[in-house]
Amino acid sequence: MARESWHHATRALQLLALDPGLGGICIRARSGPVRARLMEMISPDARRLHPAISDEALFGGLDLSATLASGRMIREKGLLETPCTLVLTMAERATTGLAARLAVALDRSTNHNLIALDEGAEPDECLNPKLAERLAFHVDLSECALQDIIPTTPTAPIALRDVRMPTDLLEQVTRIACDLGIDSMRAPLFALRATRANAALMGRTQITSEDVEIACALTLAHRATRVPEPESQDEEPPAPPPDQNNENQGPEDSLDLPDELLLEAVRAMLPDNLLEQLAAQKARAGRGNGTGAARKGNRRGRPLPSRAGHISDGARIDIIGTLRAAAPWQTIRRNATGRDGLHIRPADIRIKRFEEKSDRLLIFTVDASGSSALTRLAEAKGAVELLLAAAYARRDHVALVAFRGTEAELLLPPTRSLVQTKRRLAALPGGGGTPLAAGMVTAFEQAVQATRRGMTPTIAILTDGRANIALDGRADRKQAATDAQQIARVLRANGVDAIVIDTGNRPEPALRNLAQTLDAAYLPLPRADAQRLSKSVATALGD
Repeated sequence: MARESWHHATRALQLLALDPGLGGICIRARSGPVRARLMEMISPDARRLHPAISDEALFGGLDLSATLASGRMIREKGLLETPCTLVLTMAERATTGLAARLAVALDRSTNHNLIALDEGAEPDECLNPKLAERLAFHVDLSECALQDIIPTTPTAPIALRDVRMPTDLLEQVTRIACDLGIDSMRAPLFALRATRANAALMGRTQITSEDVEIACALTLAHRATRVPEPESQDEEPPAPPPDQNNENQGPEDSLDLPDELLLEAVRAMLPDNLLEQLAAQKARAGRGNGTGAARKGNRRGRPLPSRAGHISDGARIDIIGTLRAAAPWQTIRRNATGRDGLHIRPADIRIKRFEEKSDRLLIFTVDASGSSALTRLAEAKGAVELLLAAAYARRDHVALVAFRGTEAELLLPPTRSLVQTKRRLAALPGGGGTPLAAGMVTAFEQAVQATRRGMTPTIAILTDGRANIALDGRADRKQAATDAQQIARVLRANGVDAIVIDTGNRPEPALRNLAQTLDAAYLPLPRADAQRLSKSVATALGD
């Protein structure tokens, strides 16, 4: 499989060199000798992009030093003004803004093509999907080693315009894309372009079944959202009657290629963990990647483009940006005032900006009641300890809330101390009633305080679901369930992320309903040990 991935990568680069209208290719591989060998096939004139590249470098802008030296505005060209191959390193870190700018550039011109080098280690660490949609190809060389590299076979390509396309191929490729669950019309159009390019690469003027199979495998397999099952046919379908009007049609008018042959070529390219990858991408799109919200928080991140502003407390002036804004007006201002020197106006002031990121707070809300102690409290403690170790490695804050008897208790306020948290958890006794609503209230109070400090809270509720103590301390199972639902609605209205882990021996319908009210993930984990429990929770949290 690794050798086939290398072959597909080299073929995709050859097709891209023939037809830049294919957009580009996403190469998923860590930096190393395998990727270096593949990059040797790319034109030496290719220009490299960094995920933090500025708009001036992309679209062009003012040449500040030349403008100040000459006294007139001199503009420098951007990378996108000249058609070329662009190589985006660390593509999985590209911001939404950069992905949008590159996508627009690919839409406006078929002379640009993009080589996106994806170095992500997890399924949810990947190229922006909107930008990936503009690229015809995607190859994964993560498992490829040096011994899997095969030499590229030289070819004698012909011009694309000399290749004649069958008239019914577009309809057939669109039907195949629909069977694979692909809802983008770019996919069949890329497949047609790749078919023509492959025929031109092989020096053929007529499209063959091999050209279509290779094109569909390279352009459709990585976009598939479902695996089509092969149709069982007991009898061969009768041959269609000859069409008198088509007797004189040439071989280029119809390829007569069965759909099942193309689907089989695509199935061979589908990854074994397709469903897991789709689930991870869906979780990433809906829940974030678990590293904290990119908003105003308690921690400063990467620099952002400066903006116009006023000098105030805490504001930092971007000197270069201010000079760029003032440079075009220097001649006019000197003539108007009759004074030499540099003229800076309040409207020229540019203020530095930085991306604000918030630390994540995991609030473990653990059921320590008698029913839980008899079933899964030991496994829950072990799972929380494993999750605490992972949170400590990410430098997340953790808090520990336990509910038992008639009330809930904050055993540990938000901290990064792994030793102290494990000590408090080990000493947690079991027994008494299940005041689930009280535990949720205590966790919500901690979440509100964390939000005020600029953190991103997530509540993880570990319980068997047998709530029987109401908020007022009465032993009333019906009122306890009602109180839990009311608190869940409050949590959801305040936008607090949560996850519900059912630790009972059997899934509890009341907990499923509670998770739906919270708009949270629900994980029924009967007969799961601490290791599996912690892995499931970490996956749901996006770690």
